[in-house]
Amino acid sequence: MNYLVLAGRILYALIFVMAGPGHFTANTVAFAASKGVPLASVAVPLSGIIAMAGGLSIAAGYKATWGGWLIVLFLVPVTVMIHNFWAMTDPNMAQVNQIMFMKNLSMLGAALLITHFGPGPLSVDDGK
Repeated sequence: MNYLVLAGRILYALIFVMAGPGHFTANTVAFAASKGVPLASVAVPLSGIIAMAGGLSIAAGYKATWGGWLIVLFLVPVTVMIHNFWAMTDPNMAQVNQIMFMKNLSMLGAALLITHFGPGPLSVDDGK
């Protein structure tokens, strides 16, 4: 069962670790700016660092409670500002963004569980 927890942490963290580098591209910054993200040229790369740091922390189980809070810090503004389906007029885009919004809410729930329960077994901080 311990390996299930490790696999769960890694699979959960993978999306944040893999998406993080994309936050350093001009296209991602421009997209965020078009969505109204203030200071997108600073906020987007910073959010990439936050996502990667949180994801790596959770995957390794090193300071995973803090990693969970980093993911919360990342997900709340991204979810509300980027996936604001309620403000979209194109029904197809609204549906896609509602799905992404709900996906982010589920990941937010998992991050909150990690902040409360910690990383579990087979983690760097296991038993500490």
